[in-house]
Amino acid sequence: MTKRKIIFDTDPGIDDAMAIFFALDCPELELIGLTTIFGNVHTAQATQNALHLLEVADRTDIPVAEGAANTLARAYRGPVPFVHGDDGLGNIDADAPSGKALDITAAQFIVEQIMAAPGEITLVPVGPLTNIALALRLEPKIVEAVKEVVIMGGNAFVPGNATPAAEANILNDPEAADVVFSAGWPLTMVGLDVTEKTNMTSEQLAQFGQSERNLAQYVAKMIHHYHEFHKQAYPGLDGIFIHDSSALVYLIVPELFETVQLPVAVALEGISRGKTWPAPRRQIPPWEGRTPVNICVNVDGEKSVALQLERSL
Repeated sequence: MTKRKIIFDTDPGIDDAMAIFFALDCPELELIGLTTIFGNVHTAQATQNALHLLEVADRTDIPVAEGAANTLARAYRGPVPFVHGDDGLGNIDADAPSGKALDITAAQFIVEQIMAAPGEITLVPVGPLTNIALALRLEPKIVEAVKEVVIMGGNAFVPGNATPAAEANILNDPEAADVVFSAGWPLTMVGLDVTEKTNMTSEQLAQFGQSERNLAQYVAKMIHHYHEFHKQAYPGLDGIFIHDSSALVYLIVPELFETVQLPVAVALEGISRGKTWPAPRRQIPPWEGRTPVNICVNVDGEKSVALQLERSL
């Protein structure tokens, strides 16, 4: 089996942690590096969390590169700890990692890896897209050299989750997102259109605590905080939505997803700031001339969750 080499750009984050462990459990994927970004926590904390999670998984061979601390246009407005906890990992009082991040930035790491292996590296950003935009600035040739970009973020035909208009990752840096969506490279958007159809139930979540696997037990420790957030934010929902891991499921079994190909522009002003707008009809500026994005619009959520449980428990 030829493994898909991926760089996972992440803001860990409880669901990020679940996704990192899931990636390590997938023989189809080769995780060649983690790059960190603000979002669920500030970037410095994201780096500490990434290093810690790799130590928990006994995979300290995987490098971590720290990313931007602020958005392209302004200072980062700060995380929302009621979702992931003050530490991003559900306030579990995790040990400080002994490892260190690389001496180069996330953008530099992304560029170096892609340019050293043209056509082999897939970028999987599951946070704000600042590092990806900075990598494009640093070396525009990565557009031709990358294999694919698969993002968890955005909302095409459903409401947002951070505002009525916008999904959280895109809202955290709309300017960076618009750079990424307009770059002209092979881009798939795994957004709220499908992640909010991917529901891991309370009964399924309980299986992590019943597993004998170390990583599953670690998820069980973290998940309580995230589950409580979902109970408050989504009354009537049983369990949690699976956001970040859905991008990895797409890489492994894309046939579970229904997609449409449309150009996308990101709203940069007004009450729709951060909204990912597809253009299904006449394409006028700013959509005119943009390469269509592969937008996931439907998914077999039950099969997606089943795969994640099969690999993780």
